[in-house]
Amino acid sequence: MAQDNFSLDVLSIINDRQQITYDELSDIAFSRNMPKDKLDAALSSLEEEKSIASRDSGGILTYYTLKQDEINKVLVVEDDKSINKLMALSIGKGYEVKQIYDGGEAMGEVRTYRPQLVILDLMLPNKNGLDICQTIKSDPETNGTVVILVSAMDPTSNRFKGIKYGADYYIKKPFDPNELKNLVTIFLKKKGKRFDPLIDLPNEGRISRAVSESIETSSDYEIGALNIENLGSYARRLGENSGMVIIRLVSQLLQDSIKSKAPKVFVGFINTEDFIVAGKKEDVDATVGEVRAEFNAVLPFILQDAGYRSIDLNIDSLFESKEVPKLSLVYKKIEKEDIKKRMEEVNRDKKAQSGDLGSYTYEELQKLFGMDSFDVKITREGNSIRLHVGKSGDESE
Repeated sequence: MAQDNFSLDVLSIINDRQQITYDELSDIAFSRNMPKDKLDAALSSLEEEKSIASRDSGGILTYYTLKQDEINKVLVVEDDKSINKLMALSIGKGYEVKQIYDGGEAMGEVRTYRPQLVILDLMLPNKNGLDICQTIKSDPETNGTVVILVSAMDPTSNRFKGIKYGADYYIKKPFDPNELKNLVTIFLKKKGKRFDPLIDLPNEGRISRAVSESIETSSDYEIGALNIENLGSYARRLGENSGMVIIRLVSQLLQDSIKSKAPKVFVGFINTEDFIVAGKKEDVDATVGEVRAEFNAVLPFILQDAGYRSIDLNIDSLFESKEVPKLSLVYKKIEKEDIKKRMEEVNRDKKAQSGDLGSYTYEELQKLFGMDSFDVKITREGNSIRLHVGKSGDESE
């Protein structure tokens, strides 16, 4: 289908950013006198033509520009033939898809077929999905392969283990075919840096919008920080990779919660041990409550995986023994009046330095939220994401 001039303009806007939220697109369209109905029609047309793809993440709809010149291979490993077929159909056209039904055959196919992405069920004949995922990600010849785990099993421990073994995402059955399709498309065809759905939450520009919204809207809209308490101490004790697994786990818990329970809740990540959560108070409370309950349920498996026998000890007693830092999720509402006071100071500094307010940087957002120091910091180098542990004042644990 030929693209009209309006669609080409919209595609050009998205191409300039490589990824952009619907709200940002709407603002640009408004500034250029583009009617909203024509914007929506253009976005729909561009998605149908596979020029772009979208994903709802952190309560925000984001559009990505796609590469057009590659045919990628996808391997589906699922023993239920009906579900296997549904997975293959969900992926859509434009891919070379191979389907197998036995876990024992999976690694042989990965090494000979060389797929760019593998969709794995957990419960498979002869070898389970977690073992296959671990083998794929631990082999230098295959560790660049994207792995999506799909399972009807209780995700409490399996999601943690999957993330630890390197899975790029975990989807619960019954799955949404559109979600699977969009994930595969963005993983394999997104332009620019590699897509990481557990870290690629709304960036500082969208967090800046959430801050403005929180102080401009009604009193029942709030913004706060969900902190992974003692993450730095945990990472110092068990390794920075272990700390990164915890961040990715909490990210997936948050995304799952708002997707199913409170789709209007906003979640952002400021590259530390804190996630920003905003929305109506009752929705934020529900999201935070659910995520904390899920995290507490998986905590014994985290301890056991680290070598601590929580089945033999009361968990509180185990923590009190100081053998392992006590991980917990702590939510703190950020008062609007405090944000306004800090915003005046930050804006004054921004004007003095550049004369342009614009969006806030992560460092400026941290000042707005009253966050003086952090124990961990996330950095990106190309497609590599790393957690760095800073110095802590409590080295006596």
